[in-house]
Amino acid sequence: MAVKPGYLALHESGELEKRIEAARESLHCCTLCPRSCKVNRLEGELGICKTGKRMIVASYVPHFGEEAPLVGQGGSGTIFVSNCNLGCVFCQNYEISHGGDGVKAEPGQVAAIMVSLQKQGCHNINFVTPSHVVPHILEALPLAIAKGLTLPLIYNSSGYDSVETLKLLDGVVDIYMPDFKFWDKESAKCLAKAPDYPERARAAISEMFFQVGDLEMDQDGIAVRGLLVRHLVMPGGLAETGEIVRFLAGLSKDTYVNIMEQYRPMGRAAEFPPIDRSLDHDEYVEAVRLAREAGLHRLDEKDFAKMLRRLGIV
Repeated sequence: MAVKPGYLALHESGELEKRIEAARESLHCCTLCPRSCKVNRLEGELGICKTGKRMIVASYVPHFGEEAPLVGQGGSGTIFVSNCNLGCVFCQNYEISHGGDGVKAEPGQVAAIMVSLQKQGCHNINFVTPSHVVPHILEALPLAIAKGLTLPLIYNSSGYDSVETLKLLDGVVDIYMPDFKFWDKESAKCLAKAPDYPERARAAISEMFFQVGDLEMDQDGIAVRGLLVRHLVMPGGLAETGEIVRFLAGLSKDTYVNIMEQYRPMGRAAEFPPIDRSLDHDEYVEAVRLAREAGLHRLDEKDFAKMLRRLGIV
């Protein structure tokens, strides 16, 4: 039996409209994220995220490069949101996160994008870097529901989130997929100008886990609810990796974690040794060892042949 997304019940009860109003009100003096810029985004004032009254969409597509439980045979319905509230110097999507490439989208257009991805056979709607556009997503949701949207929503963030904003998403978001980037505040200060990132990420991920628990899958192995955490292993960053995986194991040893090997020096990374080089494979192997040593056992599958077998291709 299919699991109904939580937002449908909130919509039926009228609670979703209350969340929309609360989120929209926050744009008058924006404190949506830890940056707390306090600009009036409804009047065109821009803060760190460089986003005003309307969200900017860079692209949307059925994505087959996401984690195994999100992809299935239909892909993850991924919506790449332009700009970012964190702004790491090494961002792998630098043109989108720093350059703001994309098109301003009205709520009806965002709703149409969600429904289009559902019609293409995607298993979920995956908002990438949504921390600064929570009101925009909520505003589009009733319009998408009216058009038949029934897919789980994924909140795919940097981990630099406000607990207060996340509470507006309780029962709306089915799957949280945050990064946990930095454990050391000096790293966060240097690479993202966010020395409070470690404490904010710990609080945010704890709230996410409180709302949705461990990742749950249906009979086909497709995620329907829960927490999935990404950690991009950085050159010279194994000490931070060790602390991060121990924190995640402390939440639950059943936390589903993607230990990511794909770091390459992008953006302005060349200016910040030791991240001016690619990750050594030995560093990745050690990161996985640290995760297993911490007790984490649900690590995302990286074996391409296994993925093909899961899809029934070989």
